[in-house]
Amino acid sequence: MNKNNLGNTDISSQDRLPFSQACENNQQPILNVLQKQLQDSTHVLEVGSGTGQHSVYFVQNLPHIQWQTSDVIDNHQVIRAWHDSYPASNLHAPLAFDLAIDPMPSLKDSSPYDAIFTANTLHIMAWSLVQRLFELAGEALPLKGKLIIYGPFNEHGRYTSASNQSFDLSLRQRDLNSGIRDKEDVVALAKQHNLKLSDEYQMPANNQILVFMKT
Repeated sequence: MNKNNLGNTDISSQDRLPFSQACENNQQPILNVLQKQLQDSTHVLEVGSGTGQHSVYFVQNLPHIQWQTSDVIDNHQVIRAWHDSYPASNLHAPLAFDLAIDPMPSLKDSSPYDAIFTANTLHIMAWSLVQRLFELAGEALPLKGKLIIYGPFNEHGRYTSASNQSFDLSLRQRDLNSGIRDKEDVVALAKQHNLKLSDEYQMPANNQILVFMKT
């Protein structure tokens, strides 16, 4: 198997790794944005790395980036399995990071990451944790550092598609504290922590990428 071309390989069947089809579907469109937004970045912290699929794909195509994964401890075994199968010198083992209790991770010399990336997290966490994410990012990022968020968002209090409405219902049935966030609320929250919406991208399957810059 060619382990240098994840996009053309049936990873789930050949490697028997824990697999997310959503990650497989959205990784190239996200990468296209990251290649534009991270041209001047060198150290990226991924918050909520999930299966780890995104990280192994992105580092192949962003060789100038040192990519630091992070998640709650329960997800580390899965992330490490992907990293073991697709090792890269610019890919780093997950840090333990629980938004409810932990400070924002920093580099070994205590300097901040110059960008933070998170995908499909805001709608599965409580709003209080969304608030904490922006608080910590606003404190930790350097001037002109970026917080890049991928996922579904409502606009002007309305769903952007019927599929997002169904998805939101399923989220709230599982956990009343979760749900698709209103973009206007997220942008207002960001402003409270000196994070300005600098770019936004419409993505496939009714998702978006919001890019916030530290001012």
